[in-house]
Amino acid sequence: MATINDFKLIDKYSNKYFKYINTDKIISEKEHKRLGFYLLILECITGNPNIDELQSSIIDTEFCSLVYNEHNNDYGIDAVYIDEEQTTIKLFNFKFHEKFSETKGQKENNILDSSKFFMKLNVGLFSDVDTKTRTKMEQIQSRFDSNFTWKTELYLVSNSNIPLSPDNNTLNDFKDNYDLEVKPIVLGDIVSFISDRPYNLSASFIVDTKSVLTYEENPISTQKSYLVKIPLSTLLRITCSNSELRNNESLSDFSILKDAELELGVLYDNVRGYLGNTKFNKNILNTLKEEPSRFFMYNNGITITAQNIIMKPINGKQKYSCEIVGFQVVNGGQTLRTVYEYSKQDFNEEDLATAEVLVRLFKTEFDEELTNNIAEYTNSQNTISSADLKSISNLQVKIDKYLEAENIDYVRKSGEIKYKDKSFIYRISMERLAQIIYSYYGYPDRATNQKSQLFEKYYEDIFNANNIEYDLYINLINLYRTVEDFYEKSKYKSYIQKYLYVIYLKSLYSNKGINECIDIIETTLKKYKKDEDLSDARKLIQRGFKEELYNFAEKIFNS
Repeated sequence: MATINDFKLIDKYSNKYFKYINTDKIISEKEHKRLGFYLLILECITGNPNIDELQSSIIDTEFCSLVYNEHNNDYGIDAVYIDEEQTTIKLFNFKFHEKFSETKGQKENNILDSSKFFMKLNVGLFSDVDTKTRTKMEQIQSRFDSNFTWKTELYLVSNSNIPLSPDNNTLNDFKDNYDLEVKPIVLGDIVSFISDRPYNLSASFIVDTKSVLTYEENPISTQKSYLVKIPLSTLLRITCSNSELRNNESLSDFSILKDAELELGVLYDNVRGYLGNTKFNKNILNTLKEEPSRFFMYNNGITITAQNIIMKPINGKQKYSCEIVGFQVVNGGQTLRTVYEYSKQDFNEEDLATAEVLVRLFKTEFDEELTNNIAEYTNSQNTISSADLKSISNLQVKIDKYLEAENIDYVRKSGEIKYKDKSFIYRISMERLAQIIYSYYGYPDRATNQKSQLFEKYYEDIFNANNIEYDLYINLINLYRTVEDFYEKSKYKSYIQKYLYVIYLKSLYSNKGINECIDIIETTLKKYKKDEDLSDARKLIQRGFKEELYNFAEKIFNS
């Protein structure tokens, strides 16, 4: 269960996120934490670190009033995030408490309040709905009307301690009536999203010699690796938050693990956090409940890197005593979290001792590059987004470190929340930097309409591992910030696609001003396919628009 210090930590993060809100309104300090809390949670759950996109998803009545000075009835839904790649509609109901209470929990009213939004959706008539909410309802309705299968998730989010019970009748009725999945998120869940990297985690365990295979790259290598088969009860113990338990290799009474909490720091280098009740995690749970003896055969196992692995023969060389120092679980985080969920729901000491898992132990010493490679390559076999996979590559780590030295907060990992005492001058996501670079190289259309390919097909064209152009990245980030500021102060509607086209034009005509580039883009938008009912956003992703823009710019700038 979360503590008052966890509550204060989330307050601290929320205050930081308020600084990212784009507004020219004066907002009292009392509201800073609550408004920043929205962005913090949205980034954690959606995995999208682009603040502008997250802010545009918020329709909360009070948020709109304070930030935009607009009236907007949210009908009980505070944010709507549409994930096109996962064909998932994520809806959010936020409840932010000013004071900590150990016993305070979520109420039925939280979910009942959201019913107004779904009732409007069911009717399908939005003419009397305020603009921001109406736009989101229409976007949802268009997805429902499409030929694709869309999943709907409702997140009940609060910084209280106790979630709404999964057995709550109102919650279950809500799921059935509106065909959606309800996911309560409370303080402990939020803290799990923002854990920091620990450098001194250690654990020890004893294993039969028959359950260990050793691999070394060459006979004189110090970087030995091991394949170890251990029971899940041992896995729980060596990854729990209690350091005494982690290092008590002689523990015989495993019932004490029933209330053990996962040491979240062991998952810092894992590509992604817990995904909830996916079909894969449900399969893990079902195997534990129904066929624990076959868990080893059905599961891919866990991969752990450690600064040091000390494997000593004991008991007449029939067993090994193993100590892992400075370790991280870099693959298998879904398995690990699901095992902990099982432990809390249906703790069965016998089944946990019966079910075994394969653990790969890699000794990496202080070789950060090797650690990153192991994390990347062992995860590449799973269904993980290319962006998430590249986020742990050595190339991206190097860019991160360089930009940090320039006071730029570079957000690599999906859902990564960094809090440092130092103040950054700017915050930019890995995906956004890729879009900016690719636009500069001449492809602003691909940068927005083929985002999923930025870290696959076009990755080597964007980021050259043999020639990392740090100074170019800095210059482009500064240019993007300036373009963003120019557009927001102009008479035109501003959004990311337009910014990228300005960068494209500046790459061709570096001597031209940003205002000149903006005028060229806006004029072309008015002329391009003016007889067709196309929004500006749809025009901007078409290759034909880029060609017409280029021809028009050549005519104007070279005349």
